[in-house]
Amino acid sequence: MNYTLNHKKYFTNFLLDGRIPLSNNLSEIAVKPVAITRKNSLFSDSVAGAKASAIIFSIVGTASANNLDPYKYLEYIFRRLPNLEFTLDHTILDEYLPWSEKVQLECRMKNAKTEVKEKDDLRDETA
Repeated sequence: MNYTLNHKKYFTNFLLDGRIPLSNNLSEIAVKPVAITRKNSLFSDSVAGAKASAIIFSIVGTASANNLDPYKYLEYIFRRLPNLEFTLDHTILDEYLPWSEKVQLECRMKNAKTEVKEKDDLRDETA
């Protein structure tokens, strides 16, 4: 009870601003994949295997955060990057980052809202 009474000011902040959520569920959901991956890494056969898993997890997480279909994005970069000569010019890789316009067009997750917008855009272009 003392802890609650001593921190009452912080526990009632959500009453001052309607934008503050009542719970931290969204934060918990956001960090859950990180915690699961960290736990699963304990069972990797080698440090290199754990590192490779972490890299793939990072790529998939970044793709999802940028509203990309992770499978499409991995397929996209695995098909194109091996054929590039990017060792001399690292800026070529910028075109393959999840937030680049070309990648967004190729790998974006489809949902009802984006499909309707794309159809409207097509109609506008043909009109």
